[in-house]
Amino acid sequence: MREIITAAALGLATLTNPATAEDSKKMVTILTSAEPQTQLMGMVLTMQTIKAGASSYVLLCGPAGDLALKEAPASATAPQAPMGMSPQGLMQKIIEAGATVEVCAIYLPNKGVDTTALVEGISAAKPPAVAARLLADETRIMSF
Repeated sequence: MREIITAAALGLATLTNPATAEDSKKMVTILTSAEPQTQLMGMVLTMQTIKAGASSYVLLCGPAGDLALKEAPASATAPQAPMGMSPQGLMQKIIEAGATVEVCAIYLPNKGVDTTALVEGISAAKPPAVAARLLADETRIMSF
């Protein structure tokens, strides 16, 4: 009986004690949304995890892959309130802060372009490497 009570107490402690960036040293952000506010919020939270000490990896798929284009659509480059930052602008700051940003392996062929269309510092993902990141210990995953 004591083991059941102890297990229940440990479970309750886990529920009431939220995880911090120190608990998770690796952050993977998967961004697929075409919606600029959702894209920007994904970048905001990714930047916050970097500031909290986590290493960060961003995977852009589908419509969100357009953030990686040198000739990105206006929705990716238009400043948004309250800080006047665009999704692409903050993504570039995330790269400068040391994050790795890649587009899904199938993004470029289906867009009809190659890596020369991408912003400097962004490349095409390799599925085995992405899978390894997703399965790595101490990895948290955000998806937008």
